[in-house]
Amino acid sequence: MRNFCKIGFFVILLSLVQSFTSSAQTATTKYKCMIQMTNYMGEGAYIVVSVVDAKGAYDKTLYVLGADKKWYKSLKEWHKAYSKKPSNISAITGASAAGGDRSVIVFEIENSKLNANYKLRFESAVEDKPYYVKDLEVPLTTEGLSAKSEGTGYIRYVRFSAN
Repeated sequence: MRNFCKIGFFVILLSLVQSFTSSAQTATTKYKCMIQMTNYMGEGAYIVVSVVDAKGAYDKTLYVLGADKKWYKSLKEWHKAYSKKPSNISAITGASAAGGDRSVIVFEIENSKLNANYKLRFESAVEDKPYYVKDLEVPLTTEGLSAKSEGTGYIRYVRFSAN
């Protein structure tokens, strides 16, 4: 009976260690992201914020500015990847951003992606205007997330802060 108790205690201890280890592997940090748009004329921009790997392959969608799904096709590269592996993004969507607007969004990034050769890609599209697959890419590093990053299309710049 004594050995049975020791074995039971050992099994419980192992399961706790395994649980702690698996939760540590999926630890995340919340970031507040301020997006300042350029003063363009026209409809609101649809913007998708994604984690991409070193080869530019989409890893995860973090946020979508623009809730009307009929316009997601205008974000061509993201939509192609999203269509192959659809996920529920309703909890990570918000209003599109018009010219001159400032939007503040919050998203979570897995700590294992930081300083591990990933980037944040900001892809943007506006109805009847050019599409920017890489309006802005920010290295997913401590330095990248602490700097002001300039956009090349509808996004003037973004800034991050740990939330």
